[in-house]
Parts: sequence; structure tokens; C-alpha cells
Amino acid sequence: MALNDVRAIADRLLAVTADLDDATARAGSGLPGWSRGHVITHIANFSEAMTRQVDEALQGRLVEVYDGGRPARDAQIEAGADRPAAELRSHLTQAVTTLLASWDKVGPTDWPLPILHRNSNLSAGLQATWRELTIHTTDLDLGITAATWSDDFCLHLLDFLRARTPDNTHLILKSPTLTWDNGTGEDITLEGTFTDLTAWYAGRPTPGPLTGPAPDLLPWP
Repeated sequence: MALNDVRAIADRLLAVTADLDDATARAGSGLPGWSRGHVITHIANFSEAMTRQVDEALQGRLVEVYDGGRPARDAQIEAGADRPAAELRSHLTQAVTTLLASWDKVGPTDWPLPILHRNSNLSAGLQATWRELTIHTTDLDLGITAATWSDDFCLHLLDFLRARTPDNTHLILKSPTLTWDNGTGEDITLEGTFTDLTAWYAGRPTPGPLTGPAPDLLPWP
């Protein structure tokens, strides 16, 4: 994964929301209980929060991801979700564009600098940006599905989500091109396209069918 991957998904996100109108913004997204306005507000707020993580890290400082923690984050999403589509588009465009500009400031020796997002570093923060923009672009349910996810992204996401595999389970995700496994215990094999298998593991709708017994997964790490 490179910054170019993040730029590419950011371009796709902004393109798919460029003509968003109020009715479309109010309609449901791929996330239960969230409208598209919720998803867009979350992406924009995340982008602003990650921009602050990057900018402060480059100055040798650590700051909280969201002032007020998770409760404040959730309240801000609810407060912003029902804004007019034009305001949602403007907020998203400015937030994502500013975040990309901050990532452009990171030099080759800066990537190990610590951030408080998941108590990680700038390298992991860029990966988090890749995940957030890619998954939530799909969650908008505006014609972009998990079928567009690259093999590199799927392998990254599966590795990040390894903690979702239930205890005492050896989970095998088998596609015509790639096979991924995790855990120890009873063998459970699911088959489908690699993107569908990854979407299922991420708790997202699968564009195509899966075959095999699907276990109940543990929460996101």
C-alpha cells in the first residue's frame, strides 16, 4: 500500500458524491441505522481527526483523535448527518483534500512517528485512512461495491481483522485465486470470490454468493 492507493480511493469517493442531492443524502446507506449523510459526516470527521494526528505528529506532539472521545465522535456524526447535501459535499471535499495534503508532508523518515490513533504510528495511520475511505465509499451504496476492492486491500483488511475469527476455529476463506486462513481449531471453509469473502469478514454485504457454514464473527478489533 502506498499513498497513491489512498489518493485513488479519495478521488473515487469525491467523484461518487459529486452530484449528491438531498433525497439521496437522506436515504439509507449500507450501514444499518445510518443514512448516507451519517456516512459522509463520519468520513469527513475522521479525515479532520486524522489530519490533526498527522500534523501534530510531525511537530513531535500527541493529541487525542477526537476531543471528548467516542461519545463526542458519535454526537458529531448525529449532529451533522441531516445537513443539506451541498453542505455535506463541501465538508467532505475540504476534509479529504486537507488530509491528503497532510499526508503529502510526511517524509521518508517520518513514518515511525507515534500517533494516538490506535496507539500506533503514521504508517499505521495511513493504512487506517486507506481502510476508512475504501470501506465507507462502499457503505455509501452509490454503485461502488466490495467487488472493486483490490487483492492487496483485501489481504490487508483480512490481516487487520484477524481478531474477528471465533475461538477454537480454523477459518479458511477459499477463492478461485487466493486462499486465506486464520485461527486454530475446527476447520470451517467458506468459498466465494476473494472480495466477497473479505466483505463478509468485514461485516459488509457480499455482491455474490458464498458457500459453506458462516460462523458468527467476533467484533472489530
